[in-house]
Amino acid sequence: MKWLGTVLLGPTLWAVLFVVIYALHGVFCAAPADGFGTVARLTLLLVWALGLLAFAPLLRAFPAQAGLRAGLPRAGLWIGLGASVFTLFPLAVTTSCGG
Repeated sequence: MKWLGTVLLGPTLWAVLFVVIYALHGVFCAAPADGFGTVARLTLLLVWALGLLAFAPLLRAFPAQAGLRAGLPRAGLWIGLGASVFTLFPLAVTTSCGG
């Protein structure tokens, strides 16, 4: 069970980052002030960058090893990192609320 948890660590971290960034986006779009200002953009970029940096110590903790069972936790982290880069980048850099 512990091994399965380590394999799912990357996708779980992506899911948490996904929820946090979309929640912040919703909060900033619902703000009665200017909606999406400089503070909102910088906050989204900062949260996204910190989320990406969270993968670094985890990737170091699981060095590349031979074998499927040993390599899957690291592969899961790379999958989560790739998903975080490609699915959250557009939201982190856009400036519109779409409405």
